[in-house]
Amino acid sequence: MKISEIFHGIAIFALLTVSALAREPVTSLKDLAALETRTAALVKRTMPATVAILSPSSGASGSGVIVDKDGLILTAAHVTDGAEEVDIVFPDGKQTKAKVLGSNYSKDAGMAQIVDPGPWPFVELGESGALKAGDWVVALGHSEGYDPARTPPVRFGRVVSEGPGNFLTTDCTLIGGDSGGPLFDLDGRLVGINSSIGEALDNNNHAGIDGFREDWKRMLAGESWGELQLNPLANPERPVIGIMMGLELRDGGVPVEQVTPRSPAAKAGIRPGDIIRSVDGERVRGGRSLGMLLAKYSAGDVVEIGVQRGRETTKFSLELMRMDQLAEELKR
Repeated sequence: MKISEIFHGIAIFALLTVSALAREPVTSLKDLAALETRTAALVKRTMPATVAILSPSSGASGSGVIVDKDGLILTAAHVTDGAEEVDIVFPDGKQTKAKVLGSNYSKDAGMAQIVDPGPWPFVELGESGALKAGDWVVALGHSEGYDPARTPPVRFGRVVSEGPGNFLTTDCTLIGGDSGGPLFDLDGRLVGINSSIGEALDNNNHAGIDGFREDWKRMLAGESWGELQLNPLANPERPVIGIMMGLELRDGGVPVEQVTPRSPAAKAGIRPGDIIRSVDGERVRGGRSLGMLLAKYSAGDVVEIGVQRGRETTKFSLELMRMDQLAEELKR
């Protein structure tokens, strides 16, 4: 693969966009050249472990990535849905088979295990919760299925969600076949799995690696659960505070229309009429912003909610609860 192919068409983009938002900004041609070199090295290391996944039973195809020498594959749950065994194709054309393990459909997270003995090429796990909006990332995947005429295309971009964690969004362009493929930080560590196309081809959803870690043992044991939504904010396991939101305000924030009984918000003392302005110091711009910020956390985490009450500003500490757990609590 030529380095120039990786960066074709993005040099001017990288310099003219708001790269100052990134913790590693690109403000000169020297910065861009260093970023190019770093990305090319990343791709060379991680490409061998990026595989195509083909389901003989359904004919569906997607992508995955190997995360240990014994051939454990992480992918999107919808890629292996309904299959017990899948065909695995490496970028160099080598083929093998894998047994489908467990899946958390609510997070679109799934696992499979190569049946032949290793060692297999694999990538290092990173952390998705440590990412910030503007951070550079690289996505790989077998777009439109395995193609012997080329290796998986490289997509370079940035995190665009304000609160990456179990789910995050990036501007890495994805299309069909990329689902299940890996998302890396600039150190070549796996931070997410391609899940679904968002509002546009260049605004896409990824299942964060932190969410995989939470369910690792259950999926490894072959357990499958949850409901496939392909929408992070529809995930029944996502953390909530328990409010009904009012109409968004011009200056940002989320008006509290109602407070759900026995919810974290109710226990903390948040009231109807309050305006939520921040989560752990990060500004809340509106309803979706609040949802994506909370998605960074897990149920049981304690967060500080900044609230405007009349002319006063105060902060409430509360323990987040899963949406489905709150629903069960209300049935009692």
